[in-house]
Amino acid sequence: MLVSTIATLTQNDSTLRKAGLNLAESTLGKRKRQIVISKRGDSTLRKYLFLATIQLIGVNPVFRELHEYNVKVKHMKKQRSVFKLLGKVARILISIVQKGEAFTAEKASHIIAQAA
Repeated sequence: MLVSTIATLTQNDSTLRKAGLNLAESTLGKRKRQIVISKRGDSTLRKYLFLATIQLIGVNPVFRELHEYNVKVKHMKKQRSVFKLLGKVARILISIVQKGEAFTAEKASHIIAQAA
């Protein structure tokens, strides 16, 4: 059911919105006027995307390199880097489902080049 839902979505932004990963400005409290994740979408989808991202960072050298780049060069906190990569994982999964192609490190080499 989730695959058919992902395949029917036309843009990556709508999928990120469905998962609650779109950015919103916080208007109240401690984080006033800061950009945060909206969390207004499906919490289960967000949970499993987070777990998949953690697994990819541990296993896949492409995602590990992106995470290390975010933490060491861009001086991001680890959690923020994980959520940034979570959005990348979501967009990659959507393109895999829509195009029917497999993920390879060669196709992802431009991601690393853009990060550098």
